[in-house]
Amino acid sequence: MRRSKKERQERLQKTIQENPFVTDEELAQEFSVSVQTIRLDRMELSIPELRERIKYVAEKNMQDEVRSLPIEEVIGDIIDIELDKSAISIFDVKKEHVFTRNGIARGHHLFAQANSLAVAVINDEMALTGKAEIRFTQPVKEGSRVVAKAKVIRSEKGRTIVDVSSSVGSDLVFRGEFSMFRAQSAEKGKKDETGN
Repeated sequence: MRRSKKERQERLQKTIQENPFVTDEELAQEFSVSVQTIRLDRMELSIPELRERIKYVAEKNMQDEVRSLPIEEVIGDIIDIELDKSAISIFDVKKEHVFTRNGIARGHHLFAQANSLAVAVINDEMALTGKAEIRFTQPVKEGSRVVAKAKVIRSEKGRTIVDVSSSVGSDLVFRGEFSMFRAQSAEKGKKDETGN
């Protein structure tokens, strides 16, 4: 069923409000129109392009500064973080991230996004991955946007457990539980051994 322009634009606005990271290509597919039509609709509605929307959301949501590693070492773009609680990053899968034979993302890129997010969420000068239990649930293709969400589950015996789930749209593609060492707990262990 073909929608009127007004109805399409109302639904487009609502869709982008609910998911500011949706691409023009995904919107074109959802509304059965061309990418050019989506771009014209966005311009008429004064909705910025995806990169600007991501930047806006990131600036609005970055309550804390990453302490455990330089921000440029995080794989993907952090768009939200609350240290020792939760964090979100997005990673666009490009040609250099996939196998040339089938266009499927190499697993180490998805792992690196999740692992660096688990490090970034730790509120300490240094955090190291002690153990990771991971599961790839679906292949990810070139052109996909992977949204990784990290959540601190608990801290125990000098370690922090971080759960990371990565999705493309509504499909879960990766899940990991990371056991993280913190610099403070490592220093404490050294002092306990030396008695200082």
